[in-house]
Amino acid sequence: MADSIPLNPVRKNSKKIAYYNAGRAARYQAEDETSNLDEMPLMMSEEGFENEESDYHTLPRARLSQRRRGLGWFLCGGWKVLCGSCCDCIFHFCRRKKVLKARTVWLGCPEKCEEKHPKNAIKNQKYNLFTFMPGVLYQQFKFFLNLYFLVVACSQFVPSLKIGFLYTYWAPLGFVMAVTMLREAGDEVRRYRRDKEMNSQLYSKLTMRGKVQVKSSDIQVGDLIIVEKNQRIPADMIFLRTSEKTGSCFIRTDQLDGETDWKLKVAVVCTQRLPALGDLFSIKAYVYAQKPLLDIHSFEGNFTREDCDPSIQESLSIENTLWASTVVASGTVIGVVIYTGKETRSVLNTSQSKNKVGMLDLELNRLTKALFLAQVVLSVVMIALQGFVGPWFRNLFRFVVLFSYIIPISLRVNLDMGKSAYGWMIMKDENIPGTVVRTSTIPEELGRLVYLLTDKTGTLTQNEMIFKRLHLGTVSYGTDTMDEIQNHIIQTYAPQPSGGGSSGTGGGGSTTTSASGSTPPRSKAQQPAAPKVRKSVSSRIHEAVKAIALCHNVTPVYESRADANGDAEAAEADQDYCDDNRTYQASSPDEVALVRWTESVGLTLVNRDLTSLQLKTSSGQILTYFILQIFPFTSESKRMGIIVREEATGEITFYMKGADVAMAGIVQYNDWLEEECGNMAREGLRTLVVAKKSLSEEQYQDFESRYTQAKLSLHDRALKVGAVVESLERELELLCLTGVEDQLQADVRPTLELLRNAGIKIWMLTGDKLETATCIAKSSHLVNRSQDIHVFRPVSNRSEAHLELNAFRRKHDCALVISGDSLEVCLRYYEHEFVELACQCPAVVCCRCSPTQKAQIVKLLQQHTNNRCCAIGDGGNDVSMIQAADCGIGIEGKEGKQASLAADFSITQFKHIGRLLVVHGRNSYKRSAALGQFVMHRGMIISTMQAVFSSIFYFASVPLYQGFLMVGYATIYTMFPVFSLVLDQDVKPEMALLYPELYKDLTKGRSLSFKTFLIWVLISVYQGGILMYGALLLFESEFVHVVAISFTALVLTELLMVALTVRTWHWLMVVAEFFSLGCYLASLAFLNEYFGLGRVSLGAFLDLGFIATKAFLWKVSAITVVSCLPLYIIKYLKRKFSPPSYSKLSS
Repeated sequence: MADSIPLNPVRKNSKKIAYYNAGRAARYQAEDETSNLDEMPLMMSEEGFENEESDYHTLPRARLSQRRRGLGWFLCGGWKVLCGSCCDCIFHFCRRKKVLKARTVWLGCPEKCEEKHPKNAIKNQKYNLFTFMPGVLYQQFKFFLNLYFLVVACSQFVPSLKIGFLYTYWAPLGFVMAVTMLREAGDEVRRYRRDKEMNSQLYSKLTMRGKVQVKSSDIQVGDLIIVEKNQRIPADMIFLRTSEKTGSCFIRTDQLDGETDWKLKVAVVCTQRLPALGDLFSIKAYVYAQKPLLDIHSFEGNFTREDCDPSIQESLSIENTLWASTVVASGTVIGVVIYTGKETRSVLNTSQSKNKVGMLDLELNRLTKALFLAQVVLSVVMIALQGFVGPWFRNLFRFVVLFSYIIPISLRVNLDMGKSAYGWMIMKDENIPGTVVRTSTIPEELGRLVYLLTDKTGTLTQNEMIFKRLHLGTVSYGTDTMDEIQNHIIQTYAPQPSGGGSSGTGGGGSTTTSASGSTPPRSKAQQPAAPKVRKSVSSRIHEAVKAIALCHNVTPVYESRADANGDAEAAEADQDYCDDNRTYQASSPDEVALVRWTESVGLTLVNRDLTSLQLKTSSGQILTYFILQIFPFTSESKRMGIIVREEATGEITFYMKGADVAMAGIVQYNDWLEEECGNMAREGLRTLVVAKKSLSEEQYQDFESRYTQAKLSLHDRALKVGAVVESLERELELLCLTGVEDQLQADVRPTLELLRNAGIKIWMLTGDKLETATCIAKSSHLVNRSQDIHVFRPVSNRSEAHLELNAFRRKHDCALVISGDSLEVCLRYYEHEFVELACQCPAVVCCRCSPTQKAQIVKLLQQHTNNRCCAIGDGGNDVSMIQAADCGIGIEGKEGKQASLAADFSITQFKHIGRLLVVHGRNSYKRSAALGQFVMHRGMIISTMQAVFSSIFYFASVPLYQGFLMVGYATIYTMFPVFSLVLDQDVKPEMALLYPELYKDLTKGRSLSFKTFLIWVLISVYQGGILMYGALLLFESEFVHVVAISFTALVLTELLMVALTVRTWHWLMVVAEFFSLGCYLASLAFLNEYFGLGRVSLGAFLDLGFIATKAFLWKVSAITVVSCLPLYIIKYLKRKFSPPSYSKLSS
């Protein structure tokens, strides 16, 4: 990909690498300290990694420690080192975190806990009663702009520094602070109410005296909690008992891992077998649980019962756990709490929300610092020209206050009001209905995005699977020919009085690659060879459909019967399987799609428990199969298997299905599987290979004994179990290949293409399997058909990561697909190099990502690229990613509202993101950039006039305009025309969507840069100088009227400059211009005392008769024309000879 990039380990002695290393997670530091690969060349053989660790790192440290540290060392900087060390120690002591440990939890005995565990309360508030005021003030005054205004306003309490009226400084600052505090207070109250509602939910707690009601926040480690159906699980628990007779239940995990499918959980066998609920207190038992971890997909622990001889021990795994924030979907469950509050998996995977600040605000903050520097320099120049006479230091400060309008406080007011206006426009846009702006401070960020990190399930896809294709090797059935399969199944299970098979359905399909659905002529059916061939196809279809109907983890649930029959639901369901009540639940939507398809062709799954499952044929016959063993799907094996015994015949069959890469080496030799898998993948279908193996009773008994022995081993259990299962996975008979389509959200493909053309790089982060993620990346056109895909091989250590990165960097213009585990290893050892290579890929897909990893990837891109990142998702597992991103977008979908509530912007469909970014994001940024610079120009022009005025008045620190005029200038005289710039647009929305390339220019930040800022400074200096010198030259005889003259010209100039800046006129802009002009003329007549020179007490009032003279009118007009006309000419010439890209399109 980028041969020029050398792959060096992260911990090299260079400033750049040290910078990148600073943001790395603390858990990697220990491993990096002992790593010995820092100075090895990248292109090396694997043998190079087997060398013994050298101690070249420790030598310099040893020499350093041997240096003498005397008085000279202390005076020459040693005291700084000691002070720094002390401060670090105090900081780490104050910020030290509690060390998480494994724990032993006794059933129903919270008082036996050896350690104190956190309270089980949800807390999303940023502040409390005492920290609210300091916290909000800190967040406001950490910006230079606000701190500057505070200092200037405070200076007016000192009589010798007072320039004008107090209200001219404190009123705007107080208004800004009040609005900010009210907004923050409102957000805090909403968070508090939401938390209180969650913490006050009541649960039944089992005690020696029976059931008692307890609040969610009062639950402790060791409590036995009863959770009813459709109730949220309040803390991490071990599943002890259920009301379901199967000893298992379903839970919904959409707010934890983002998957909408129900997960099957199994109760601890020992406690499930107890006769009554109260017996949980009659036994002496405990749970040993590992320390709290981030990983939501794994758990290791043991259940031990001590009051029997010998003591009973059960190993606990992820299927025995009930994590907090999941919801019980079937039955009632009883569990023992093992983790609470901050130690639960859901809280550990949720990052703290941060106060987001837009890049535009940071850029304006930098510009205000530059303006302040200019203001100080200008003040020093004035004092220097005075000759530093008298109390020059006090005069310096007076000049600083006098020129404080260089940085206008109206900048914050205008920008905040502009942001609110953009939010209102977004929510009122009829083309993106249902869009909600939850964070009104960062709409401009939507126009600066370079990376978009998106979830897959529910965001790009609808998570609705549809069975599309069945391939038997010689014949392929599509959606239009499924009726042929149905006829074959009906024929197979139909009672046949004679040697049947006379139906001529689909017989011709056996010799073709795609059954057409047309019935061959009857004459062909009478040919001698035809019945034999037809029987062969029919039996193969039957075997394939039966295998699909048996090999899965799907459970039928009869929902609606509970309301009518109460506890009799399960008993009645066994006897009467009504199709109307049945829904299927499984951990994978693919499996549900397969089982639904077998139902549509005549073989229906009607019942399943831990030991058996039952199928119903179209004729009503019930087929029972006993489940002997199940081998669940894992990301490593990429396949699942089941061994069943048919009740009627006693035949034992091993069925297996899985990804083509895993199954290709297991099934018998064939010449079609690889080619057909490729064909289906190109169509965007998710493929599964189905195979079987018949077992004799002796073969199965031999396998079972070896399998049981492997499961009981204490060392290398997983390896031994895997070896035993692999002994069975040999020479399986290939039955069929299935193709399932995951339907994409509406208009996903054109939206992704639009975003790519806009210069936005798209990364897909999903918790799903690698194969599924790759398939969706292709079908959604996230990865172009012409592009290669580099699948990053699983790596577990530094040497493997090193070699795999070498292989990756040789690839050019290819998309990257990597799993979460491999990503973790790469980031541990080669963070900088990996990110630099990945950022050059046109698309990146990260699969098997935990919620924390998603957030980590966002932070990584922010640190390494310094570009703006947007995250979009729809589930609770996306919240961390959304909160970590510069701009978080949530979709209200099937997975609930958690993501949309945590996001900065909430939309209803993925396709709306195109218009949100390309139209609203672009407009918001360009408008704010123009508005910010114009408000600065408005302050700089009046400060230039003040500087000219002071220099003529012998450098006296006397204000040119009185308090009311300054307030009026920033508000009623110019505010409405200037603020109307928020309605300006350079191109129409349709044009912005048609040419998304226009969005690319924004990422370079050319609308607001030091270059554009300097242009506005020059304009301000030119106009300020012209207005003041013009007024003094043309009105020498009426010097007393200089205030009225210059101020009138100033207001007219500002109104004309707004007209010059506007690109597309809106009727409200015209109204604002004339309204402001009318207000000014009215104030000339009624507030004439403010237009005199000096203070009102001097009596130099404005003569109304003077304003009406022709001399006044033509001289003011002349000054205004000289200040504005050159700028209009320059703008015309620039548009003619060097037009911007948008003007080319609009013309």
